[in-house]
Amino acid sequence: MISQRSLGRTGLSVSTIGFGAAPLGDLYAKLDDSTAIATVEAAAAAGITLFDTSPHYGNGLAEHRVGTALRRFGRDRVVLSTKVGRVMDPRRAPAPPPAGVISPGFAGGLPHAAAFDYSFDGTMRAFEQSLLRLGTDRIDLLLIHDIDVWTHGPDAIEGRIREAMEGAYPALERLRAEGVVKGIGIGVNEADIATRFAEAGDFDTMLLAGRYSLLEQPALERFLPVARRKGMGILMGGVFNSGILATGAVEGAHYNYAPAPPAVLQRVRRIEAVCRAHDVPLARAALQFPLGHPSVSSVVLGAVTPQEVAANAAAAAEPVPAALWQALKDERLLDADAPVPA
Repeated sequence: MISQRSLGRTGLSVSTIGFGAAPLGDLYAKLDDSTAIATVEAAAAAGITLFDTSPHYGNGLAEHRVGTALRRFGRDRVVLSTKVGRVMDPRRAPAPPPAGVISPGFAGGLPHAAAFDYSFDGTMRAFEQSLLRLGTDRIDLLLIHDIDVWTHGPDAIEGRIREAMEGAYPALERLRAEGVVKGIGIGVNEADIATRFAEAGDFDTMLLAGRYSLLEQPALERFLPVARRKGMGILMGGVFNSGILATGAVEGAHYNYAPAPPAVLQRVRRIEAVCRAHDVPLARAALQFPLGHPSVSSVVLGAVTPQEVAANAAAAAEPVPAALWQALKDERLLDADAPVPA
């Protein structure tokens, strides 16, 4: 069975593997409803208790699918996380992302246009829309989504941060004070932005994608120490760096939602060689590494089939020898100060 950890000061306990619902929004490929719902059910059956979704994932489709599954196996069995920052307009069709902005694409999803809105009123409206799509009366964790350069570009980010701290943050504080949500935070892809928010507000948790992995650990220097000092429980997403730490350095491997550059491919090949020498699959080491940090409560993994859920659960259960972590440090492939799983 998947183990549980406390989530900072929220009073919540979450599974060390969380279920990330981005693929259920037709990320990269369309997914039929029956398979999507069966995958969520399989996650619950495997002992996963943390389920993370967002209006962004298929413009609401992932929330609909998660909500349908929750009604089948019971809302009270899970810690439910979703996000604010986008409001859906069912009367307009989705538009492509602006040129020059990195954003993962969805092959399908609902025919509803998303508009960024980090204002107080926009946050409350987004929260209400999520409650309706999920078919529930409460959400446990509410995160400000994609408030980073990755999404908005360098020219717009400062204005978006001000908007979020003056609008979305007070809205989340009110919802927490009223007991409507149990924990508030942000969900981003950049460690420096996560640090800025952690220092600027009274957040309980953050979901950081891709910046604390077996491949790279930029969150170790500033963000994770701040999180630990403030008693935050951290959720780590993107632990496979959008694919390459799951597939290995194969042709067409993806890093940060794009084809991996030569330097990344070479580094992953070296990590793979160390893993092979210790008879540990690369994906197993990548999944377990972030859980060595005392502030990390869960790694959030996507899946599109029940079989993928089972594979993730099995990879989490198999031990990784301490000698592997030391070998990676000796080869300077892992930060020397990075705490590792016991």
